[in-house]
Amino acid sequence: MKYVSFTLLLIVGLLPLCGQTLKKLSEIPIRDPYILPDKKSGYYYMYKSATVNTSGKSLGGVEAYKSRDLKNWEGPFQVFTVPNDNWITGRVWAPEVHPYNGKYYLFATLNSDIQWKKEQKGWPKYIFRGVQIFVSDQPQGPFQPFEKKPHTPMDRMALDGTLWVEEGQPYMIYCHEWVQVVDGTIVLVQLAADLSVAVGNGVTMFHASAADWSTGTLHDNIPVRSYVTDGCFLYRTKTGKLLMIWSSFMNGEYAIGIAESVTGKVHGPWKQQDKPLFTQNGGHGMIFQTFDGRLCITFHRPNSPGGMERARIFELQDAGETLLLLEELEL
Repeated sequence: MKYVSFTLLLIVGLLPLCGQTLKKLSEIPIRDPYILPDKKSGYYYMYKSATVNTSGKSLGGVEAYKSRDLKNWEGPFQVFTVPNDNWITGRVWAPEVHPYNGKYYLFATLNSDIQWKKEQKGWPKYIFRGVQIFVSDQPQGPFQPFEKKPHTPMDRMALDGTLWVEEGQPYMIYCHEWVQVVDGTIVLVQLAADLSVAVGNGVTMFHASAADWSTGTLHDNIPVRSYVTDGCFLYRTKTGKLLMIWSSFMNGEYAIGIAESVTGKVHGPWKQQDKPLFTQNGGHGMIFQTFDGRLCITFHRPNSPGGMERARIFELQDAGETLLLLEELEL
């Protein structure tokens, strides 16, 4: 009887796992990975773009995987689909989920194929693209809009929004697309206390060309060199220095550099550190701390089309004045 009871208990305990497929990071195609260590649930959540086809229409969306150990990932779970009546409903880029004041906020770059300005000859089209913030009570969503419009200006091709809170004031930092300004910028804008709307005008923090390592790109039909800003994420070191990792191109390879605030405040001014953090065709990084206290960075690599991109996780050293890349985690 004891053996039967034990067997039943074992079966019942395994029932939640039935039908679930665990995956390794190397099995999950992903660009711009974002990992949220959620202490409430004890899970790491990793978010990625996931388009949904419904009623004959393609809607942008986000799916999540979750893991206890960063090695074995459950999912995917659809956590967000762009509302059908949103300002635009296309593919989502670079989803980030930030816990803030008891809720979870999804920062999503929304895309469209709607052209809003006459294009320059040989230049990519000016299309509606912007950052919008959504809110949920749970890291697995569902995430809901405040309104059906972006937090970035309607006439600005904006992407890769992230959250920073300083002295109780929330801000969004985002990238202004090189397609529109040639020399891409990173922009700071204040947010309302509940993150529902941007307050005031954005302030340019720096241009991509400010970094010596950012060598820009020449295109076949474009007579000028363009500079990309991408994947901005802020981190305060153990000595109080405020750093920002961000991505651009270095001699044709996608790379991650480090900027630092001279004043230690988000308003800067900002200067570029000479040595990039990573230069081997990988980028759009974010920084997180594991449940056992290790400081880590994740980014996608390689930076190439065709679904070959995977999330890579490296341990970081907080050196006070900068960040140092250590060994890649064995996952």
